[in-house]
Amino acid sequence: MLRRFSTAFGLVAAAVMLASAQTSRNIPRMPDGHPDLQGTYDIATLTPLERPGGQPLSLSDQDAAKLEKQAADRKFRAGLPSRGDRPSPPVGGDGSTGAAGNVGGYNIFWIDNGSRYVMVDGRRRSSLIIDPPDGHVPQLTPAARQRAAARAARPTSDQQAREDDARLVTAPGEYDDPERRPLGERCLLGFGSTSGPPALPVLYNNLHQIVQTPGSVLILNEMDHDARVIRMGDQHLPRGIRKWLGDSVGRWDGDTLVVDTTNFTDKTRFRGSSENLHVVERFTRVDSKTLLYRFTIEDPDTWTSTWMGEYTWPATDEHVYEYACHEANYALGDILRGARLNEADDAATKGKK
Repeated sequence: MLRRFSTAFGLVAAAVMLASAQTSRNIPRMPDGHPDLQGTYDIATLTPLERPGGQPLSLSDQDAAKLEKQAADRKFRAGLPSRGDRPSPPVGGDGSTGAAGNVGGYNIFWIDNGSRYVMVDGRRRSSLIIDPPDGHVPQLTPAARQRAAARAARPTSDQQAREDDARLVTAPGEYDDPERRPLGERCLLGFGSTSGPPALPVLYNNLHQIVQTPGSVLILNEMDHDARVIRMGDQHLPRGIRKWLGDSVGRWDGDTLVVDTTNFTDKTRFRGSSENLHVVERFTRVDSKTLLYRFTIEDPDTWTSTWMGEYTWPATDEHVYEYACHEANYALGDILRGARLNEADDAATKGKK
């Protein structure tokens, strides 16, 4: 019996090794022998970063299909023509998520957050996070909570107060100074960590293009045309040199590209992280049309433990278009003119008293 079990186990192991070797041989490779990761990938997905309560990591085909249909139905309803007699939003917005209380934003035409849940190892995933096992970002450290409280104590126009005359007022913040507008709003850097690291799906412009040479790997992001240049086999820059997207160096671990990123700036805090954020990404070609992307987040000044996520990047034939953001954008000029008019009105009112 033991001999038969050993023989059977050996045959299974040999079959697995053979299949792995065949897969390894079948993936496209560069002239230097490393896997060819080049191509354009559409990372849009319904799978959220964190897992909704009560869901397992892997969804059944039936549950995934039900959730995908619900998302399609919501998108259809949101795409219907707006009623001409609909009421205007309340002064200051309705208080929901969004700038200035969500007074308005993109309609559904612009939103492209995918239509399917991401598939890894043949199963649909309910969250990108795989560790901690509950699929949630670890708790913040006391230092991180203190930083968050300090930011909250300096409100922007998202957090407006009212005076007795119902005029909206706010303490000076990043939405109240044209030179302090957020990087994403100024089209200088994609929001929501779309550029990474870690590279996460957002509401639209989810295409990523990889260009690869023996000495460097470029990841071009459709949103805000951000470009990450990963230096292969190099050392990190001195700690005093800080970058919006960090300093990324790469190496090969077998057929997996490992990218180590440090030297982040305090102007781009990923989910409230500190300058000591450390991100390790792993890119593995699963087949000729798919990459497996895995990321590990470490920042003892922000989270009580390291956390990890993964999802697949499917190749696409879609084109990466120019992200023309501020051409013919008159909004900021109108905002500044409106502020000057308010100041003139206030001055005139005070002069009459």
